[in-house]
Amino acid sequence: VFGRDINLILVLNNLSSDRKTVKVDMSASTILYTRRTVTEILKATTSVELGSKQGKHIRVKIPYAHYGKYLTTDKRIQVTALCEVMRTHGLKLLVEKTIILEDTNIIIKVPRRIVKNKAATLEISYANPLPEPVSRCVLLVTLMNQQVKINLARLAPRERSKIYFEFTPRRSGPLQLQVDFSCDKFSHVKGFVTIAVAPS
Repeated sequence: VFGRDINLILVLNNLSSDRKTVKVDMSASTILYTRRTVTEILKATTSVELGSKQGKHIRVKIPYAHYGKYLTTDKRIQVTALCEVMRTHGLKLLVEKTIILEDTNIIIKVPRRIVKNKAATLEISYANPLPEPVSRCVLLVTLMNQQVKINLARLAPRERSKIYFEFTPRRSGPLQLQVDFSCDKFSHVKGFVTIAVAPS
């Protein structure tokens, strides 16, 4: 989840009956959806001794403080581990993993029944997933081809808040509601809901 530390485990298994020494070069970078590297955020080297048929786990932690300011709106991190088996003729294995961080969830609560030409109130709740405060928060609500911009108060670390949004549907049938939430430290967190409007 975006705003939390990332904990990973690299699992190494020695499938042979010989002892092995494996050198592991770990790296992690923030990337775009095109896989283009933006910034390297982790680099570490370790050596692991594996006995006959033995498996070992290497724990890797990427704190939010290391990746937060380097993420793009794609919120992707590429982690690679280059594992080299020593005393062999350059036997190497590359393990790659792309992590897409989950955004803070926007929760939209809709009344059970919404009727054409009658006012209805929605509850929109939003959160700061970060371990630091955020300011300049804006909610863009798009409904019935109209966009409303709502400036919000600053949010404390990990704080959740809510607003109430009133509207009157002018026709029956399905309506699409889109919410876009941005702050000074992240942008374009989206929420969607389809609202069924009953005839009056």
